[in-house]
Amino acid sequence: MDALLATAFAVVAVVLFASGRLRLDLVALLILVGLALSGLVTPAEAVSGFANPATVTVLAMLILAAGLTRTGAMQVVGRVIGQVAQGSPWRLALALMLTGAVLSSVVNNTAVVAVLLPVAIKLGDDSGVSPSKLLIPLSFASMFGGTNTLIGTSTNLLVSALAEQHGLPGFTLFEFAQLGVVLTAAGIAYMMVAGLLLLPGRRGRELAETYHLREYLAEATVGEDSKLVGKTIADVGFEDAHGVEVVGMFRARRRLFPVDHVRLQAGDLLLVQGPAKALLDLRQEPGLGPEPELRLDATDLGEEDVVLAEAVVPPMSRLRGRSLGEMFFRHRYNLTVLAIQRWGVGVRQRLSRTSLAMGDTLLLQGPRRFLEELAREGDLLVVGEVDAPPRRRSRVWVALLTMVGVVGLAGVGLFPVMVTALAGVVVMVLTGCLTMQEAYESVDWSVIFLLAGIIPLGIALERSGAALILATWAVDLAGGLGPGAVLSLFYLLASLLTEVMSNNATAVLLTPIAGVTAAQLGVDARPFLAAIAFAASASFMTPLGYQTNVLVYSPGGYRYMDYVKVGGPLNVLFWILSSFLIPVFWPFR
Repeated sequence: MDALLATAFAVVAVVLFASGRLRLDLVALLILVGLALSGLVTPAEAVSGFANPATVTVLAMLILAAGLTRTGAMQVVGRVIGQVAQGSPWRLALALMLTGAVLSSVVNNTAVVAVLLPVAIKLGDDSGVSPSKLLIPLSFASMFGGTNTLIGTSTNLLVSALAEQHGLPGFTLFEFAQLGVVLTAAGIAYMMVAGLLLLPGRRGRELAETYHLREYLAEATVGEDSKLVGKTIADVGFEDAHGVEVVGMFRARRRLFPVDHVRLQAGDLLLVQGPAKALLDLRQEPGLGPEPELRLDATDLGEEDVVLAEAVVPPMSRLRGRSLGEMFFRHRYNLTVLAIQRWGVGVRQRLSRTSLAMGDTLLLQGPRRFLEELAREGDLLVVGEVDAPPRRRSRVWVALLTMVGVVGLAGVGLFPVMVTALAGVVVMVLTGCLTMQEAYESVDWSVIFLLAGIIPLGIALERSGAALILATWAVDLAGGLGPGAVLSLFYLLASLLTEVMSNNATAVLLTPIAGVTAAQLGVDARPFLAAIAFAASASFMTPLGYQTNVLVYSPGGYRYMDYVKVGGPLNVLFWILSSFLIPVFWPFR
């Protein structure tokens, strides 16, 4: 009965993770609470994930990455790339991928992409290279690099910690590198030969001039003196006259359906979707302007340096889940949100009431000085027009040496990586690389709660016997072909699952099953654990499977099928290489 119940929890978790209807961290907490209430785990085991070494190490590494960013250490790397690779699209792509892969070996890859994203776009603009040729390669390379070390990705840390919980030796800091370097080299070679050819050459970085390639949603208010008063949407012909589509209408806070034949009145609010350049032109229409709460005021218009910029909501933003109206965006930042884009199209609801999500792109207009302040805060990643100057340039070498110390001490085995990472955080704060408040703000708490919430599911699967049942099924399916075939099956399953749900959830779900499977086959479990770790970090086929893919989606002007075309063959390549090489580096006996 317990095995059936634990399996049911696992199935529910997979469905909820894949559906995207609830936040991943909320799903993990729901599973945690359900397991505790059902008695499958004790209360202490239910919250054991918060004290797991993997969870604590990930938290510390996120803070260390923030220290490197705030001191400007990462920006220094960007300038070096520009000097080395400018002028050649192939050299630029190669330099970005190598840099992303190397940095992601020791720094959280989401932080690496967040820092290098504006650098890549600027270098691409200077060299005449479309961002669509650079950003997916950067995202993928950061995933390659994350597999090279224990601290490169939270998945490696999690699998190692789970192995130790089951009485197996954990992975050492550089143990993953023996296969990770091979896959990184193969992945970069693939991207240089086939990836760049398969990627589209879409342009769209000159903002006001070439935004016509992108769909946004904006708002317009019908004024008292507008010639549109008394006419219907069909009469005006917005699509023919202005190249935009009216997708909604509000009157006195009430939405009207359908909109085509409703006669316009003064004060009506129109939701207008279309290319950003057309939306900007529409603002010049007499009697039709932006909603008052989103309108540039006299102080803005008096600025000599008013610029247009694009900003992406990063994973660790405090703005996630909050609407523009709720946070008083216009008053707080002194900037106007002209439009919002989500997954390549405009959101179809009022801008002021739209809850922001990771990867959303905001088209902003306002004085450069306010955009610079916004960029420095880090809640929005400004990827066009404005560079974010680091706050503490004088501490750059302190931050770099601290990171070297963290990796070096853990690498030679003097201390566990969790201890050196926490020590590094203390040094960063004591030396002024960042404040404690900034340390708290730099943590992506959704990742921490996801890790802590999903770990008890692995405990329940193993204790209830569900892992044994599923392992028996795996052995029956492929065991006759030998342990290599079973390992290949586990890699394939983990690779497919991570495309539709969290990579960490995939690792927790499959690790106990892999351990029991290895025991039934009478072989070492470490090859299976390595397969899960590498496969869970190989999310190339969809923009949803990994945070870095979400981050580059809108700035690169990508479509869903771009990931399938480029990432599909790459997934197959990594599957084949891993199936053959994992038993070489981690023998079954």
